[in-house]
Amino acid sequence: MGWRMTHAVGEFLAATEEFLHADRARNTVLLTVSETLRLTGGGGGTDRPLLGWWQPAGGAVAAAFLHTPPFPLLLSAMTTEAATALAGQLAAAGRPLPGVNGAERNATVFADVWRDRHAGTDVQVLRGMRLFRLGELTWPDPRPAGAPRLATAPDRDLLITWFEGFARDVGEPEIDHGPAVDDRLSYDGLTIWEAYGRPVSLAGVTRTVAGMVRVGPVYTPAELRGRGYAGGVTSAVSQAALDAGTSDVLLYTDLANPTSNALYQRLGYRPVEDRVVLSFG
Repeated sequence: MGWRMTHAVGEFLAATEEFLHADRARNTVLLTVSETLRLTGGGGGTDRPLLGWWQPAGGAVAAAFLHTPPFPLLLSAMTTEAATALAGQLAAAGRPLPGVNGAERNATVFADVWRDRHAGTDVQVLRGMRLFRLGELTWPDPRPAGAPRLATAPDRDLLITWFEGFARDVGEPEIDHGPAVDDRLSYDGLTIWEAYGRPVSLAGVTRTVAGMVRVGPVYTPAELRGRGYAGGVTSAVSQAALDAGTSDVLLYTDLANPTSNALYQRLGYRPVEDRVVLSFG
């Protein structure tokens, strides 16, 4: 059968549920983004999300992808055959892609085919990422000044500004972050750390899907960094997830940022896998 593609998230989830849940940690973004699309809907027209799954003839689903413009194509684990076929099929369909996000081997195979089909495409490494899973939570000692609180509607403008700052820091495309902030506020998915009477840091969590949540974004304005606020707010949302009975608490880090990688490991997060984001210039 090969690759099946759809704009209907319900169809995608029905086809891929068993595959995605079998390795839910590594498929965390596919699961959480598709669930958010199911609840909130996606863009229309040329910005419609595209989803798909790889199902060899007579076999079970063995790979999946998701593309939500303007972000890179997101790949699950897959064989070289599947990555090659997907790149060729999307190129033939004329689907514009800014890049690809996946395990290095899969992303590289996809990018090589994409470059062959699009003369002049400049493939560059945008960032490397590492997925962590929480083991035993260890709060910072000493704890930073201040305390956590759930973000609410009056924080919206500040939250949008901080989402924009986070996106700039990690090299994500410029978008309107208002809908994402509103969605997070709708399920208490944003926590602010306050110190000395002012907000100083932010941590978000995804909806609980398949017994797991993913922490992010975590953001502290540049002028307030180095005071332990990120460790405090990350510990707070991690503890809240554990207290709610969440089985897996996950987060991604930028491999180019040794400070955050070291911080999360001190808090009890342990590496699961590495991924790479390639941009198509």
